[in-house]
Amino acid sequence: MLSATKIRPGMVIKFNNELYSVFAMTHRTPGNLRGFVQVRMRSLRNGSMNEHRFSTDDKVEKAVMDEQNMEYLYQDGEYYYFMNTETYEQIHLTQDLLGDATEYLMPNLNVAVVFYEGKPISVELPPTVDMKVMETEPGLKGATVSNVSKPAKMETGLVVQVPPFINEGEMIRINTSEGTYQERA
Repeated sequence: MLSATKIRPGMVIKFNNELYSVFAMTHRTPGNLRGFVQVRMRSLRNGSMNEHRFSTDDKVEKAVMDEQNMEYLYQDGEYYYFMNTETYEQIHLTQDLLGDATEYLMPNLNVAVVFYEGKPISVELPPTVDMKVMETEPGLKGATVSNVSKPAKMETGLVVQVPPFINEGEMIRINTSEGTYQERA
């Protein structure tokens, strides 16, 4: 068990028999009142964001997670197949478990699959992925970087705002945490 004051962002805790990923925590001591810890966390089961106020005396359980490096292979209907890069063992995960990560999954992409008590619970994508632009408006001659952007559809169906000089068929680098254009790849 862990004291509530030891909670840190990025930690996975067990609260009300559910797993939560901690996004932010603030330790407050208002005037002459007792201190508390305000925690903003996301449920790993359904993805909802919650806030909870823990007393400084409260104890929480830190979840012990196992992480395995895996390579994304392919999609077959509702299942997405991954292979452990060390043991070559294959597993399949559903769209519900992967959520928005499916928009960034390209064959041969290395990801970290997080397990809790032997069951996969989430996938951690790399910080950036390189994708090919499949559809966008034609590029403008002499266009330079500015705050003007246009939508571009990637090979997985993801739509990203790109600068006007990007054309169909070009490879671009996309930030997976924000879903934004980074640079040409």
